[in-house]
Amino acid sequence: MAAGLFVLTLVLALAACYRPLGDYLHRVVTARRDSVVERGIYRLVGVDSGTEQTWGVYARSVLAFSAVSVLFLYLFLRVQDRLWLALGVPKMATHVAWNTAVSFVTNTNWQAYSGESALGHLVQMAGLAVQNFVSAAVGIAVAIALVRGFAARKQSTLGNFWVDLTRITMRVLLPFAVLFAIIFMVGGMVQNLSGGTDVTTLIGGTQHLTGGPVASQEAIKLLGTNGGGFYNANSAHPFENPTAWTNWLEIFLLLVIPFSLPRVFGRMVGQNRQGYAILAVMAVLALAGVALTVGFEVHGGGTVPQAVGAAMEGKEVRFGAPDSATFAAASTLTSTGAVDSFHDSYTSFGGMMPMVDMMLGEVAPGGTGSGLYGLLILAMITVFVAGLMVGRTPEYLGKKIGAREMKLASLYFLITPALVLIGAAAAFATGHNSTALNSGPHGLSEVLYAFASAANNNGSAFAGLTVNTPWWDSATGLVMLLGRFLPMVLVLALAGSLARQRPVPDSEGTLPTHQPLFVGMVVGVTVVLVALTFLPALALGPVAEGLSS
Repeated sequence: MAAGLFVLTLVLALAACYRPLGDYLHRVVTARRDSVVERGIYRLVGVDSGTEQTWGVYARSVLAFSAVSVLFLYLFLRVQDRLWLALGVPKMATHVAWNTAVSFVTNTNWQAYSGESALGHLVQMAGLAVQNFVSAAVGIAVAIALVRGFAARKQSTLGNFWVDLTRITMRVLLPFAVLFAIIFMVGGMVQNLSGGTDVTTLIGGTQHLTGGPVASQEAIKLLGTNGGGFYNANSAHPFENPTAWTNWLEIFLLLVIPFSLPRVFGRMVGQNRQGYAILAVMAVLALAGVALTVGFEVHGGGTVPQAVGAAMEGKEVRFGAPDSATFAAASTLTSTGAVDSFHDSYTSFGGMMPMVDMMLGEVAPGGTGSGLYGLLILAMITVFVAGLMVGRTPEYLGKKIGAREMKLASLYFLITPALVLIGAAAAFATGHNSTALNSGPHGLSEVLYAFASAANNNGSAFAGLTVNTPWWDSATGLVMLLGRFLPMVLVLALAGSLARQRPVPDSEGTLPTHQPLFVGMVVGVTVVLVALTFLPALALGPVAEGLSS
């Protein structure tokens, strides 16, 4: 009953925010006037806010900004021991700095280190937290560019990346982060610049900081679906997630922007019902993911789980199994990757569900921006499949889905599975799977989870795998880069192709893409594509483990 109420209140809160937040986001990305602060930023970086960009220029802007961000953050991490507020923390090793810089710029926030003992406050604030803002804004900007492609009528431009980046950061992420940081402080989160230690935190001779700007970093981490925590225990740490109601609020924040973006889509294409259809697909997949994860954890097999009523290993007693499982599902259905329990300790099938959530492409509702553009591409693939069945040229929102569009959509879908499966195969082929704590099916699951997380820019992990080695840092860093920016380039190329088309009027043979039938088709196509791609690997890992236990 309590678990059902927890999820029900989340659903009601998200439903209440869908229209007002979606309408506000729509006003932000379609505004014609710049604020004083925004005009100052444009003058500083030499941007003409009145100039629009073709898809190629937009893509080059995304790549250039991200490349500079990686370089800056890498250097920041390498010299942190010489900076103010370093608190005696040494500089990061080369391979860890590379992995961390790539991780935060790609919105993955994979952490191959302990945050409280490996980073000083200045790097946490001016390095990682800044990327929590702008990497999330990049994802939203690319999604908006794709929506503009659907809405455009024979034009070659998609907006201006620098304007989109600035407005989303300054008008959405920054003010919301300030507001919820204050709420988190009221709930008991730490927000200071303390560098002290407590004797109980001196573990193995390593200094673990007991203070820091935790609340502010937690707010943007969740709003931007970033997973990086100030503490190694992430949202299981009482300083980072003190109570049951802050746990509820954290789940709400990581879902609220992705679930509101379909409203922006509907408004921009002039058909709100299209936004509701995309929202329905997200909701069906999300509720199924949450229900299965909670069910597997609450009804876990084994003597101890059955005796205590749930599989409590690796979970915070403050939250219990149902709320922890809900957090795990929400975190992996989005690209957040934050955790308030340890997924490696979940039951076989319970641990499989976060993997499946990521393998779906994180489209339910997905990361900030990436979930929307991923699901729109799946909608296009569904329209194409439906067109094949009736022998009709597929159309979506008045745009023909031709050979070029399908090639781009197909490449988009193939990139992430290729990175996951090739990465896992490389780990086993080179013997680097030996860093996994477990052997057998669970050891495979730990490796498979790591690459699924990296390729989908999630950031969570099965903690039994040691990844703080040169090979793992290099491999996951490369997978994170390719998994983030190759799909983005394809999305922008697709947006440019759609924008140049003249809309085709609906006819009697046009597939209605706002009705329940289409919603069910998109859900089916999503599940079937994932099953065909990943079922063999899952069968050798969590499924084999579950059937043998």
